[in-house]
Amino acid sequence: MYTRRRHLYFAMMGFCIGLFVLAWAVVRLWSVPAAVAMCVVAMVIPPVAAIVANRRGPEDRWWDDPSGDAKSDEWWDELDGKKRSQGP
Repeated sequence: MYTRRRHLYFAMMGFCIGLFVLAWAVVRLWSVPAAVAMCVVAMVIPPVAAIVANRRGPEDRWWDDPSGDAKSDEWWDELDGKKRSQGP
């Protein structure tokens, strides 16, 4: 899922840059208000792209959710500085 979100982020940012370049290299020759409108739309894209790229997917592991795999959970607890009680 991370790869899909990253690709979507870069696609949105590429579209944003494309809007800016197209607005001031081509569209402004015919209509300055249209070029300004394109830039306003492009201005909204980066925050939306950041929100899309950083949202948590349903299968993403949250920092305190147990995964169900004892070895993996033990490893994550060790990284987080949590001590697991040792059984008898």
